[in-house]
Amino acid sequence: MSEQENVVLDKEEKGKIKTDIKRLEGEPTAAFKGAAWSALLIGAISYLIGLYNATMQLNEKGYYFAILMFGLYAAVSLQKAVRDKEEGIPVTSVYYGVSWFALIIAISLMAIGLYNAGSITLSEKGFYGMAFVLSLFSAITIQKNIRDTQLARNKN
Repeated sequence: MSEQENVVLDKEEKGKIKTDIKRLEGEPTAAFKGAAWSALLIGAISYLIGLYNATMQLNEKGYYFAILMFGLYAAVSLQKAVRDKEEGIPVTSVYYGVSWFALIIAISLMAIGLYNAGSITLSEKGFYGMAFVLSLFSAITIQKNIRDTQLARNKN
């Protein structure tokens, strides 16, 4: 059993165990953290497997790989900048603007690349688009979870 779990035996219900999971106020649940990490792994791994199996040229595969990495970094950077501003941590307007610009550029490059890709089918385009969006959203969620956990632990 982990340190955060207290097991209470309920005398009225023989053989059944109640688990009381203690977490700090403001800390995301383990299920939410697990769901976010699972979504990132599923999205990114699916995207990368799709690239590996694609019949496109290596330079085109490199383009889509770079867009995924750029998009993930831009999404996390923007989430951090937004959160810092919300918490009163100084963020320069240049960094904040560049973070927004980078995410918009990453999404635009993905959309333009998929729109102009003649070598892949419409269903593949949808697959790459959805895996990309899933990866970005889950990366933002993971960054938020990490910040929430750190904030909750620093309060206590």
